[in-house]
Amino acid sequence: MKEQFEPNVVAFLCNWCSYAGADLAGTSRVQYQPNVNIIRVMCSGRVNPLFVINALQQGADGVLISGCHPGDCHYIEGNFYARRRFGLMKELLDYVGVDPRRFNMSWVSASEGNKWKDVVEEVVEKAKEAGPFEQFRRNKINW
Repeated sequence: MKEQFEPNVVAFLCNWCSYAGADLAGTSRVQYQPNVNIIRVMCSGRVNPLFVINALQQGADGVLISGCHPGDCHYIEGNFYARRRFGLMKELLDYVGVDPRRFNMSWVSASEGNKWKDVVEEVVEKAKEAGPFEQFRRNKINW
């Protein structure tokens, strides 16, 4: 019997909103898929595009960046920078042949634990559809 593919997804979450939303989902005992490995950053605007490439090189099958809703950033405009930077990043990854389903952005506030669950399910489903990612991989590291 063939084993079903379970993707590794790396998520960079803003400390103030998205991480707090994921924490709320956990404390509320909302059930969601365990495929997402969370890295907390102070602001989604602080995520360097090289972090995305590095995650893909080290074994991630998908990447998620999640921050405060536009207009609600604790650092005034960090999420606007992230939105612009990663819109271009998605186009660049598509240009070099990376399936666009592997890279996702979302806006989750601290009070949206159920939305966090929905985002995780959507991102994991997209990564499953895209299949295992081998294109940039140097060494497989289990997250």
